[in-house]
Amino acid sequence: MLKNALLTLVALVIAIGGGGASVWYTLQAQKGVGAITIGAWTAFPDIGTSDADPYSKARISREGVLALGRAEGLAFVAEHDSSGEPLKRECTYTIDGSFPIARFWTLYAADQSLDVIDTGKPRPAALQSYQILHNADNTALISVGNRPSPGNWLYTQGTGALYFVLTFYDTPIASSTGLSDINLPQVTRTGCHA
Repeated sequence: MLKNALLTLVALVIAIGGGGASVWYTLQAQKGVGAITIGAWTAFPDIGTSDADPYSKARISREGVLALGRAEGLAFVAEHDSSGEPLKRECTYTIDGSFPIARFWTLYAADQSLDVIDTGKPRPAALQSYQILHNADNTALISVGNRPSPGNWLYTQGTGALYFVLTFYDTPIASSTGLSDINLPQVTRTGCHA
């Protein structure tokens, strides 16, 4: 009798622990059900709609963020550079290429919870489309790091994981079914310091 009770307890612990761990992993992952990936960038186009999958709804509820509907915009997150290496705060990067048509877009450096990195300085770790220099063909080059760079510069500092969040507002790509046909900028590591 005690053996059966112990085996039942072990089975419950494994089932509940394994189930909880799998849900935690799924909610932490930036890729998964309903995600589309374009280069280094991943988005969940259905996240602010009634078609969102249960894991996306749970992620939004847990993080307490306001999800954009399809008519409002679309957010892309990069957790790796274009070569597949994880982004790190102690490294410098360039974000180079074309940006899809949008009325307005923002780019910020984020931590694991996708909050803007606190730089401890008056300069935030964020840029927006009205303040950057564009080339004639709508491409832009943005340098990312803790040392000032000429042109467009996104300030980051510290150590640990880094994410880039690129959000397009009032854009036709948000309601498009051809999201895989758009081009997003490349994220390239240019160096690291210890």
